[in-house]
Amino acid sequence: MRAMLLTEYKRLEMTDFPEPDVGPGHVLVRVHACGICGSDIHGFDGSSGRRIPPLVMGHEAAGVVESVGEGVTKYQPGDRVTFDSMVSCGACHYCRRGQLNLCDSRRVLGVSCGEYRQHGCFAELVAVPQHIIYRVPDNLSLEHAAMVEPVSVAVHAVNRTPVTLGDTAVVVGAGMIGLLVVQALRAAGCTRVIAVDLDDRKLGMAKSLGAEAGLNPKKCDVLAEVLAMTDGRGADVALECVGATEPIKTAIACVRKGGAVTLVGNLAPTIDLPLQPVVTREITLIGTCGSNGEYPQCIDLMSRGLIDVSPLITKIAPLDEGPALFDRLYAGDAELMKVILTP
Repeated sequence: MRAMLLTEYKRLEMTDFPEPDVGPGHVLVRVHACGICGSDIHGFDGSSGRRIPPLVMGHEAAGVVESVGEGVTKYQPGDRVTFDSMVSCGACHYCRRGQLNLCDSRRVLGVSCGEYRQHGCFAELVAVPQHIIYRVPDNLSLEHAAMVEPVSVAVHAVNRTPVTLGDTAVVVGAGMIGLLVVQALRAAGCTRVIAVDLDDRKLGMAKSLGAEAGLNPKKCDVLAEVLAMTDGRGADVALECVGATEPIKTAIACVRKGGAVTLVGNLAPTIDLPLQPVVTREITLIGTCGSNGEYPQCIDLMSRGLIDVSPLITKIAPLDEGPALFDRLYAGDAELMKVILTP
């Protein structure tokens, strides 16, 4: 089969690659669409340490069942499917507790680190266990279905956040995940969502997708604006979608006493935490990682139009164009947000 292989850092090559084996309980999927994730870009240059070459990257995917292994009864050739990016074992302490994303033996498609190598979906075919597969309804294109994975990250983050109907929420960082979080918060019952970002174009998109206001820290006092919109109290919740000191400080400052801040971003390994405001104002800090079984919820939200991914997809291109598009994304091409490759 044809695959896009990371042969060395900053070098991707189209190559002939062995077709994956389809073991018991596994399903062979012909990949129709696979998104380029920001984590793939960080892995492209080796900075994340989680894309050690040689590796077929890619974990945001959807396709059609090609064949099934022994013991598979839920799926058959021709089924339109997507699948979780994380492969959980189903047997460890955390899996038995229903915390699949915290599995002790978790593997992520398209990741190669010191513990394992799991080839991903920038290829014509991929084999995945049946327990992480989900059917795609006919009204959802496979290109959009490849976005279920990032949508699930946003939905899981909102599910982790103590949102009550009528709440005001602040979203710090209006990148891909932040824009999905804006929509997930509205679907969860927040009647006011305030987006914060340094890029006015992203703020404009956030407002078109449900944010009531977009605040640029370079142009206004974000805290003063949030207080003015909340009778001086602050927002009920904030979700930080960058993962760096200043955005996290902004998120903490913007919530009311007794509020909650969910940390979604994971850019910097360490930050400076403003401890006293967290302690004296009894602010709850919540971590969130990946998703935990939210795929059916996400597919339903997308198929009913409550979460719209179409404005976020800036290019759909054949897999052969992948190496050049990776170079553009790595260089910070402002015209590209989400690129979907079609093997």
